[in-house]
Amino acid sequence: MKTRFSQSRIARKRRRLNSPAGLAASLIPPRPTLTRLASAAKSCRACPLWRRATQTVFGEGSPAAKVVFVGEQPGFEEDLAGKPFVGPAGKVLDKGLIAVGIERSEVYVTNAVKHFKWEPKGNQHMHKKPNASEVAACLPWLHAELKVLRPTVVVCLGATAAQALLGKQFRVTKQRGQLMPSPLAPYVTATVHPASILRAPDDVSRHQEMKRFIEDLQTIAKIIHSVPLGSDKRRDRSYGHDYL
Repeated sequence: MKTRFSQSRIARKRRRLNSPAGLAASLIPPRPTLTRLASAAKSCRACPLWRRATQTVFGEGSPAAKVVFVGEQPGFEEDLAGKPFVGPAGKVLDKGLIAVGIERSEVYVTNAVKHFKWEPKGNQHMHKKPNASEVAACLPWLHAELKVLRPTVVVCLGATAAQALLGKQFRVTKQRGQLMPSPLAPYVTATVHPASILRAPDDVSRHQEMKRFIEDLQTIAKIIHSVPLGSDKRRDRSYGHDYL
């Protein structure tokens, strides 16, 4: 019985290690830093998205960032530049940060998925939402980033990031701006992805959506400007995910 139980555990471990998420986790260096993680992620082949993407787009920002913004995936401009949030959605995020007094040096930006998923439409590369298996395959990289950064606040931008980190039951439309209990950081919340503001049907709608977005960011600004960098609250935490 004991031998059969041990064999079953070994088989489960092998299946996990051979899964897309397990393959990504195997690439994470033993003593990771942001630089080492970004370098290792360049060779990730855990899901098929790397085949059509120009390059891996890893997170970027200060190693001492108080807040981490997590989006869905890089877009066309990010795919070419190799940097997150440099396209139109990134400009909306920057505008919101300026409005609430958050310095870019206080921020780290990344995505749940590190490769651009797209489909052709004429001469254009049109964004295509990553599926659950592609998000799961990339999750070890995101967990590793958070473990290194140990931020005060994690902000999920949009449904893909929110459901990756807070569970499939999370609904941004109903729960945006709420502080959710999580081992990821002392404060974890979600709001809309800046790209959704750009997709609003008219100027009035865009203005209203931007106003609500800034209101969500104001809550974050109050938190990070009241918590000293390096406080014990940021340091005394453990991470409960499977791969680290």
